[in-house]
Amino acid sequence: MFLPMVVGVDGSESSLRAVDWAADEAALHGVPLRIVHAYRWDRYEGAFLARELGKPSGHVTSDDILVVATRRARRHHPDLAVTTAAVAEEPEYVLLREARNASAVIVGTRGRGELADLLLGSVSLAVATTADCPVIVIRGNHANRAADGRRGRIVLGVADAPTAAVRFAYQEARRRGADLDAVRAWRCPTHDTVDHPLLAGTPEQVHEERAAKELEAALADAPADVRLRRHTAEGPARRVLLTASHEADLLVVGRRRPGQFGHRLGRVAHTLLHHSACPVAVVPDTA
Repeated sequence: MFLPMVVGVDGSESSLRAVDWAADEAALHGVPLRIVHAYRWDRYEGAFLARELGKPSGHVTSDDILVVATRRARRHHPDLAVTTAAVAEEPEYVLLREARNASAVIVGTRGRGELADLLLGSVSLAVATTADCPVIVIRGNHANRAADGRRGRIVLGVADAPTAAVRFAYQEARRRGADLDAVRAWRCPTHDTVDHPLLAGTPEQVHEERAAKELEAALADAPADVRLRRHTAEGPARRVLLTASHEADLLVVGRRRPGQFGHRLGRVAHTLLHHSACPVAVVPDTA
C-alpha cells in the first residue's frame, strides 16, 4: 500500500505553492496526492483565489478551493492520482489525523502580504511539531518546485546519531538526482582548555575533530548511489544551517521522539521553520 502525500490548502497563495510542491513530491515517489481543506481556516485569502476563479471573494466556496488546488496539482502531472477532502474541523486536528496514514504532509507558511515568507502560522508549526510523518513547510522563493530543483542540492542537518532524518535525506537526494550536503555544526566555548596529556592540539581542533567523527558515525550506512558531501562548520547550528539554506532546494532536520513533556520542536528546527531561505523537512525520529 502506497501512503499518499497530504497537502493542506486554504486558498492562499502560500498553500497553493504547497500544492505545487506536493504534486511534484507525489509524482517523484509514485504515490497518490491527497488535498485537504478545513472549513474553519480564516477567509482572508479569498481575494487571491477569487482572481483565479473570476468571482467575488465572498462567493468562494470550499469546493472552489479544492477545484483550483486539483487543477494546480495536475498542471505538471496530468496523470497524478488526486483525492480531495473538505472537513468542517480545525485544520491542525485534520492534518494531524491525516498524517497517521501519509508519506508526508506538506504545508505553506501561512504568512500575509509582504511578510508571507517570514511568518509561520500556528497550524504549520503545530503540524511540524506533532505529526507522525515527515512534514515539509514550503518556504523561500515562489518558484520552488520539488521536481525542478534549481540548485540540485539538499542540505541535511546531522545530529548526534543516525536518525530517520538521515534516511529521509538519502531518499530525497536519490529521487531528485541531487547532491546531499551533510552538515555538522560545532562550537568551542571560550573557557575550554585542553590540558589532558593524551589530547593534542588546540581546543578548536579537538571540537572540530569530534564533530567530524560524529558526522562519520551518523553517515556510516550512506548508500553508494547518493552523491554525499560531508561538512563540519564552526558556529551555532541555527546560523550554519540558515546560511546553507540559501544554496539549497530542501533543508532536512530531525525531530526527537516525545519525552516526558510530550512533543517538542528543538530550537534549531524552530528557527529554520521561521527563517529558512528554502523549504524545510522536519522528520520525526522513529528509531
